[in-house]
Amino acid sequence: MNLPEKIGRQTVNLTFSPCIISSAGVVGKKEGDGPLGSEFDRVFEDGRMNEASWEKAESALQKSAVETALAKAGKSPEDIDIILAGDLLGQSMGTTFGIRGLSIPFAGLYGACSTMALSLATASLFVDSGAANTAVAATSSHFCSAEKQFRLPLEYGGQRPPQAQWTATAAGAAVIGREGGKITAECVTFGKICDLGITDANNMGAAMAPAAADTISVHFAETGLTPDYYDCIVTGDLGAVGSSLLYELLQKDYGLDISSRHKDCGLMIYDMNDRDVNSGGSGCGCSGAVICTHFMRRLSSGELGRILFVGTGALLSQLSPLQGESIPSIAHAVVLKGACNNA
Repeated sequence: MNLPEKIGRQTVNLTFSPCIISSAGVVGKKEGDGPLGSEFDRVFEDGRMNEASWEKAESALQKSAVETALAKAGKSPEDIDIILAGDLLGQSMGTTFGIRGLSIPFAGLYGACSTMALSLATASLFVDSGAANTAVAATSSHFCSAEKQFRLPLEYGGQRPPQAQWTATAAGAAVIGREGGKITAECVTFGKICDLGITDANNMGAAMAPAAADTISVHFAETGLTPDYYDCIVTGDLGAVGSSLLYELLQKDYGLDISSRHKDCGLMIYDMNDRDVNSGGSGCGCSGAVICTHFMRRLSSGELGRILFVGTGALLSQLSPLQGESIPSIAHAVVLKGACNNA
């Protein structure tokens, strides 16, 4: 049996090429009204999902994404060896209470908004190594539960600064196995913590851009590839401010230009003329839902041949900014190959 091949300090080639058997993205009403609304598997019109709290609503959101992905794969919870998932809430409560009734072996992950890339990378490694035959990667976020935890009560109605991003009410899930899918995971690059001293908790893009630049540069250095190897380099979620900073950092520090191939999930999920979203979308579920619908469909159809998905996360807590801490960030990358790419 071929085992994953470590090709650098942070990068691993997946020699068995685990398959994305199915994927699903579910969202709230605001996301459903956005440019990608017709691509999501389910749009909840009620932000509470008929639950008693925002946190329970997020749990229902993630459970819906996982169950939808399982149904599309023709799998039951008993067919899954492990689920790797997480969210933004304390102790990953959105995930814990969402999937507790599924009775699937569970490994909780925390990568803030990078969690979809982290869960996809880790689940792919589990399958590629033989540690699992079938795994699920999932994540979620909810605007109201995140605002309640990290910022101010919604009732406060404070003005959001231009650099702020709107936490998406969304969830994504993917079923990964040894066969049965048109999309394969080829390679993963795990990021390291970067911190350039950003202290503004409303400016997630500036905090996360250095980690995205670092992981992208490491990926190209360790694989020997160049940006033109990919049809698209997808980040999630830097927004307008972070995307601009990413181009500047890559050009200045690494001599890389990805601007013609780059897309950011935070800039795709909403109408950027909507003043509420300011610099764009964010949250675990933003890239989770966009990757698991928009990009997976285009990879499956052959419209896209190969993408580099770089999930970005700001590793702050609700307490760390109040204690004078800066905002460390992380980015993890996964290479996904589509149906019509035999190279």
